[in-house]
Amino acid sequence: MKKTIKVAAAFTAAGVLALTGCSSSEGGSGDSSETIHLSAFSVMEAANEPVFEDFEGTDAGDGVEFEPSYGASGDQSRAVVAGSPADVVHYSLETDVTRLVGEGLVAEDWKDNATNGIATSSVVVFVVRAGNPDGIETWDDLVEPGVDIITPNPGSSGSARWNILAAWAHATGGTDDEAAGKAFLTKLLNNTIALPSSGREATTAFTDGSGDVLLSYENEAILAKQSGADIDYVVPPDTLLIQNPAAVTTEAGDAAQAFLEFMTSPEAQADYAASGFRPVVDGVDIPEVEGANDPSDPFPTPDTLYTIDDNFAGWGTAADLFFGDGQEGNPLGIITKLQQDLGKEGEE
Repeated sequence: MKKTIKVAAAFTAAGVLALTGCSSSEGGSGDSSETIHLSAFSVMEAANEPVFEDFEGTDAGDGVEFEPSYGASGDQSRAVVAGSPADVVHYSLETDVTRLVGEGLVAEDWKDNATNGIATSSVVVFVVRAGNPDGIETWDDLVEPGVDIITPNPGSSGSARWNILAAWAHATGGTDDEAAGKAFLTKLLNNTIALPSSGREATTAFTDGSGDVLLSYENEAILAKQSGADIDYVVPPDTLLIQNPAAVTTEAGDAAQAFLEFMTSPEAQADYAASGFRPVVDGVDIPEVEGANDPSDPFPTPDTLYTIDDNFAGWGTAADLFFGDGQEGNPLGIITKLQQDLGKEGEE
């Protein structure tokens, strides 16, 4: 049975996907010599394989080859600034793309398309041991004494920042109640026993036996179950919508632009949905999703779904306010300072 998924979050439509001024450095679309270098955050590795295959079956992808690179979102973005090859970038956070805009590596109008630059989406969930023996259902359950939490390090991982802000939104009810947010995050971080450098490393630590709860993307939990991990996951009643951006670089060829457009096509979104990502466009027909709590209805709508734009004034504001590193005279972010005060700076 197939299910037509409609997007839960609203995106501002900006018409058809605009070209971003990329030049063709290795020939035009379909040139057998063209290679697309993709720089992406770690959890995309398995999900991208069927998308690559389907794109290669199109006229634009005929003869195109992919050379992907995966890692923690912030690390990947900084590597591109340092010279790592990239034609298409697909990151956890908008700020990891805007870093490249500031360096002249991605065009300023990269968000001028029908999905506002978003290629994949998910929600923050709790990954628990099989059968949920600790009865973890809500955010408040995570801060009970004796609950051991794993989440990636916000200093390097985009998924960690989504996790932390989801917890903050719960504590504050989506408002700017800083005292409530700090109080809750203090309890959460004190229960955190490991802060691996990436979302994928955090998942590996949990499936290897560490911790009682892993804060993660819904799609990462589904992938872990598809891969045979003996875990379950809980979509809490209130959580945060995760939106992952993608763009082409300014020197990319025509095939890279075609692939960027393909990523938000119904065909590619169905591939991503099969790997646990929530579609970012309407009308996506997907099969039952193995590993989902309900394979025939894999993406339930939470009672309260916070968003980065509505509840945190966008990443342009939230990144510095919560995660600023204190360099060049800028103040430490709220979470960065809290991590330092609690001795929970994690792995980088």
